[in-house]
Amino acid sequence: MKLSRGNARLLGPALLLAACGGDPSGTAEERLAFPGAPPPTVSTVTAADFVGAEACAGCHTAQYRDWSESTHGKAGGSPGPDVVIAPFTGSPIRFEDATVTPRIRGGSYEFVVQQAGHPEATYRVDGVIGGGHMIGGGTQGFLTRLPDGTERFLPWDWSRGAAAWFCNTGSRTNEGWVPITSGMLLRDCGDWPPIRPIGTVARFANCQECHGSQIATDFEAGVGYATSYTTLQVNCESCHGPGREHVALAQGGTFPADGDIGMPSLAYLDKDESLAVCFQCHALKDVLKEGYLPGDPLESYYALKFPVLGDQPYFADGRIRSFAYQANHMASACYLEGPMDCVSCHEPHAQGYWDINRKPLSSPFDDGQCTSCHASKAVDVEAHTFHDAGTEASTCVTCHMPYLQHPEVGSDVPFARSDHTIAMPRPVFDTDLGLVDACSRCHADRSPLQLQSEVRARWGDPKPHRPGVEGLVGELRAKNVTEAAALLLHPEEHDPLVQFQGLSRLVSGYLRPDDANLPVQVRTQLSAMAANEDLDIRALALAALHFTSGNEPSVRRELVAALEQTQEDEALRGRWILALGFLADRARDAGETPVAKLGYKKALELRPGDPAILRAIGQMHSRDGTYEEAVVAFRLSLAAEPEQPLTWVNLGIALAGLGDPGGARQAYEESLKLNPHEALAFFNLGNLHRQADRLPEAADAYAQAVAADPGLGLAFFELARTYILLNRPADALPFARRAVEFRPGHAGSRQMLADLERTVGG
Repeated sequence: MKLSRGNARLLGPALLLAACGGDPSGTAEERLAFPGAPPPTVSTVTAADFVGAEACAGCHTAQYRDWSESTHGKAGGSPGPDVVIAPFTGSPIRFEDATVTPRIRGGSYEFVVQQAGHPEATYRVDGVIGGGHMIGGGTQGFLTRLPDGTERFLPWDWSRGAAAWFCNTGSRTNEGWVPITSGMLLRDCGDWPPIRPIGTVARFANCQECHGSQIATDFEAGVGYATSYTTLQVNCESCHGPGREHVALAQGGTFPADGDIGMPSLAYLDKDESLAVCFQCHALKDVLKEGYLPGDPLESYYALKFPVLGDQPYFADGRIRSFAYQANHMASACYLEGPMDCVSCHEPHAQGYWDINRKPLSSPFDDGQCTSCHASKAVDVEAHTFHDAGTEASTCVTCHMPYLQHPEVGSDVPFARSDHTIAMPRPVFDTDLGLVDACSRCHADRSPLQLQSEVRARWGDPKPHRPGVEGLVGELRAKNVTEAAALLLHPEEHDPLVQFQGLSRLVSGYLRPDDANLPVQVRTQLSAMAANEDLDIRALALAALHFTSGNEPSVRRELVAALEQTQEDEALRGRWILALGFLADRARDAGETPVAKLGYKKALELRPGDPAILRAIGQMHSRDGTYEEAVVAFRLSLAAEPEQPLTWVNLGIALAGLGDPGGARQAYEESLKLNPHEALAFFNLGNLHRQADRLPEAADAYAQAVAADPGLGLAFFELARTYILLNRPADALPFARRAVEFRPGHAGSRQMLADLERTVGG
């Protein structure tokens, strides 16, 4: 089950009056222009190109059989006794303020929610995610299809290891994954009411395309969203790409003489190409554009290392610091100094294990997956491990790939994953990070210092950390940008995940815009990083140069040359803009408006007229109260991309700020023509009606807002307040309760509820 990061990234859509920055009318001084951005590439892969796993079964019988019994083959599906492991027995899940009853009625799986003061609500289960398969803690989640066309995760998940219902509180009480008890409030569940859809949808925090096959959640103007997928299993084409042409050739009886079988072979991928197949799902990633399908180049749609920018999902050495997946494989010596990819150890069809020579192994704890490369360690196991051969303590993975609970999850619900950095135990260092090192898992009676002494006595001094890791650990010693760059930037190394972490730390902590005082040696190091073969590192370094020194002629020539010489223009620009947007967003949130404007202006240099950047500029001006400039920016954005409901909402807010309620109303109505379920358009229409003292119309608009988004606490507050003004306190009471439920810290909501309960007697 994915703990969603969502899409709260560069230039995301505004909610209510969220703001960004920039100035569409600002003119740069004369300087070398960037080459024009090429038109966006159009994918040649379509949903019609996918035929499903069953089309593979006739020819690839053994592989299909293995897959169908694997965790990919059993990753999810439609609800039924062969898929659902959670107890839908009618036994209620009890919260302090609600009961949620999982039951089967007429063959339909559903959750019935009962809360005092609110009507009973039933959520049908339309899809099942997961089957509790994972050794370190398997879970199962459930989807429901909403009227807006999205399929969203329900907040109640099942843990096979804990044998308990739990919910993710990360966006509410921030206690991680917590078993549900009668002491919890329903609102403590971060996905209550259902918030997070499957599919990449910029409008919502989401789970991308990972939990199924060929998932697409597309916006359809005039309708809302349309969610489609081949299956909630992870099917053959998720890895191999679309199979229609291959199947047609096979059914025709002959393949072309040139060897083209209508599908690329995965057998001849290099290690990074092979990793990309798995990293579709097994890596954190930031969205560059929506619409990814297997067979498209992953790097055109996602930036795998950019989640590090502004966040710290990994420790300095690559181990999981918050919540992540197996992309920390890139911090392992077996990858950095050898050929290791995922299928070096994992057999991809049955998902068993094999060694580097494809010899099947009996379990994930079989030493063969390590000793097929490190043969000397198998000569005398006890001499290396100092534990009896054949015991758990003597296996390679016990010490080098221990199961680590992801910290952001908390400790109550099992969710440990094998450490793919393949690190050596360092008891003191690991303890300083807050990790339970491999030795302490068995030898809890000894201190980390004692264990470190024993490690040194048996194996000698530990291998030094790589330069980038040492730099990240020691960065706090830096007194200025020069010292920080010396610690964090290591362009001579090949250590992509760690190098990106170091560059991200420098960009986040030390760089200022148009910095005439940036030391030459720092600029030189950034230039060296900008020549890195890794696209993420290259783009972030170019953005750093652009941000700090982009107006200087020599740097400008370097930036222009980087675009002129690349074969990956769209992917490079997308990442570059993502980095500039991060810097601008951060400045905006810190109240540094000039810096934010500068960041967005630089982003516009890369993509003049880009609707997302222009929308961000409008949001910035709305926040500052400069509504005329906001209207200009929003209209420019809509001229480039008119079918954006939230841009219309933001235009309406700016027009209202200018004292043009008629124009604002028209903008909100345009938003609703595009998306009849846009809660923020209804909400802001309600504001217009209430300000004009059209209270019945305001109540109707607010009611439609909370129907479209049942978690919009401010809309519940305004709806209750409007009913009070209409002298309908009994009608106001349930909405006041919802206002407090979703905005418990809002004093006005709490006072309103207390007054209503006294008045109504509730």
